[in-house]
Amino acid sequence: MAQIVDQLAELTGLRDRDTLDVSLVTAIRDLLHPCSVAVHRVVGDSGDERWLTRAHLGADDVAARADSSWADPRALPLLADRPDRLQCLQAAAEIELSAEQETTLLLPLASDAGVIGVVELVTEKPLSDDFKRLLIGVLRIYRNVQGLLDYSERDTLTGLLNRKSFDETFYKVSAVPSNASTDQPGDRRHAAAGSYWLGVVDIDHFKQVNDGFGHLIGDEVLLLLSRVMRSCFRFYDQLYRFGGEEFVVLLRCTSEEDALAALERFREAVRGYVFPQVKQITVSVGFTDVRNGDSPNAAVERADRAVYFAKNHGRDQVRCHAALVREGQLEDDKKAGDIDLF
Repeated sequence: MAQIVDQLAELTGLRDRDTLDVSLVTAIRDLLHPCSVAVHRVVGDSGDERWLTRAHLGADDVAARADSSWADPRALPLLADRPDRLQCLQAAAEIELSAEQETTLLLPLASDAGVIGVVELVTEKPLSDDFKRLLIGVLRIYRNVQGLLDYSERDTLTGLLNRKSFDETFYKVSAVPSNASTDQPGDRRHAAAGSYWLGVVDIDHFKQVNDGFGHLIGDEVLLLLSRVMRSCFRFYDQLYRFGGEEFVVLLRCTSEEDALAALERFREAVRGYVFPQVKQITVSVGFTDVRNGDSPNAAVERADRAVYFAKNHGRDQVRCHAALVREGQLEDDKKAGDIDLF
């Protein structure tokens, strides 16, 4: 009983989403002593969903293994490649498969948004009913903790991440040199090489939307824009709403040209989307590279300067801070970038 209390206390005490799945498999392994336990999440666009292993622990593993959060989707298995997991996912029900020397138990991993993945437990023999109830209880606690994290880290209107969660993620990526993986060597697989880029998105003439159509329609525009963002960017790109009509994208690309192309695709998608009542809106986007040792305020300020340039030169365009500096359109104010302004 003391071990159960300790494991649950550790699980419910987490405030870092990245370690939640690792803590879950660690708790299950220590409580039930299986041959292995893993959490597999569903990621990717509709019609091309993949299995992303968030945490995997064998009986003797010291540390959990997992796919990189920045994995190349093409390197991940399709849902149909694992029909047992897919059956568990679609039925949202327990699946138990028995072989000669082991039993595989699959349980749906649920969140407030629905079933988001599968927990896979391999044991030498089937679990007793008491152990299954214990496992289901742990998963219910996991869901509650995840719900609390969503409540504190996500924007209530759009469901995108909020500014509070941005700073912590930013400091993690800014501590990693360009073209390096964010994960420790040997711990993760399928890492996608590249640098990190930060884009700031601002809706053009949004005040006119609120003044002309009312705040309810304005909120609808923000919600629909967030859906366009989700459809345009990859599952591992981090999407944020900072408040008002300002959104932020933290993405990983191999070059400035690739980052520009990704943000241009989004800008064009917004321009071509038909919003009810309003019909059409446009966005101005500024972006910058994330530099080693960068601060959130410094990077956002650089991207903001590119946004202001875009707004002052016609709107509905994407501008790169570094390119504007190279062209002599902006001064590289390093002093402003070295100090956090409060």
